[in-house]
Amino acid sequence: MIVLSYFNDLYGTFFATRSRTINTVFVTVISLLALFAVPTLANEYWLQAILIPFLVFALAALGLNLLTGFAGQLSLGTGGFMAVGAYAAFKMTTAWPEMDIIAIFFISGFFAAGVGILFGLPSLRIKGFYLAVATLAAQFFLIWLFNRVPWFYNDNPSGTITAPPRTFAGVMVTGPEAAAEVRYLVALVLLAVFVFFSWNLMRSRFGRAWMAVRDMDVAAEIVGIPLLRTKLLAFGVSSYLCGVAGALFVFLYLGSAETIAFDVNVSFLVLFMIIVGGLGSIAGSIIGAAFITILPIFLTNLNPILGIDLAVDIAKHIEVIIFGGLIIVILILEPHGIARLIAITRERLRI
Repeated sequence: MIVLSYFNDLYGTFFATRSRTINTVFVTVISLLALFAVPTLANEYWLQAILIPFLVFALAALGLNLLTGFAGQLSLGTGGFMAVGAYAAFKMTTAWPEMDIIAIFFISGFFAAGVGILFGLPSLRIKGFYLAVATLAAQFFLIWLFNRVPWFYNDNPSGTITAPPRTFAGVMVTGPEAAAEVRYLVALVLLAVFVFFSWNLMRSRFGRAWMAVRDMDVAAEIVGIPLLRTKLLAFGVSSYLCGVAGALFVFLYLGSAETIAFDVNVSFLVLFMIIVGGLGSIAGSIIGAAFITILPIFLTNLNPILGIDLAVDIAKHIEVIIFGGLIIVILILEPHGIARLIAITRERLRI
């Protein structure tokens, strides 16, 4: 029995070490390809229309997943918190033109964090569907506020905010003259920074407190976890990431935007990303963002590739049906999302 136990331990240790090595190699290869190969090989269409919005929405999905997947607080106000970050960045760039644009991106998140904490106060008394409705009210209120107060868009008659040209280390980062490669790299590096931050945060006592509250808040309170402070911290960190994503959404992707760019559809879109990718999974946030962002573009170009000639409206309806059907199939196969499906597959293959 002792010998058998020894070999079982040795067997488990071998495959655990092998799995960690494969993970490290995989992440390193993907990082090198994303950092060096993609900007060199991808054309402007791929960078501007596909990869930059994917990175931005991956950051927003990461922020929402910290709140909903890890802390168990359902939110439908993601679009509103992204708008706070975008408008804060716009006001700072126009008020202080000499201010570093990367610093503006980081600072804009704090404004969204403050708003998120404010609207997270009801989380001590309500939860689930009722909390979702409260955050949905925040979404509508913030969009109404940015529409009705001209100060937020500098009294622009069109009501739009536009990213002014700004440089970092002598390189144009925002504005019409900013290269798509530069904007892609900025979005990629910022996403990598926040993924690393989130990964370490979830391994800290704060992350463990969030998961304890998510699993059973009454038991968490009994063992000494302060519910209000823990929930508000989750709202603050989540809203911070969403605020930075909102600033990147306008400054690196759209260039100019109205409040309709942050309507409730954006909130639901980001929620779908973390559900499909995997709740409570950092990798699931990125996988879900890739699925929701890239798959519709693939389906749009599928007809010309296959040589099928369909009317535009019919083709669009078929795309929506296929897209929705794939989401349903994935959630039936694995309710915990694509990330969990991949993890199960790897366990079976011992990878």
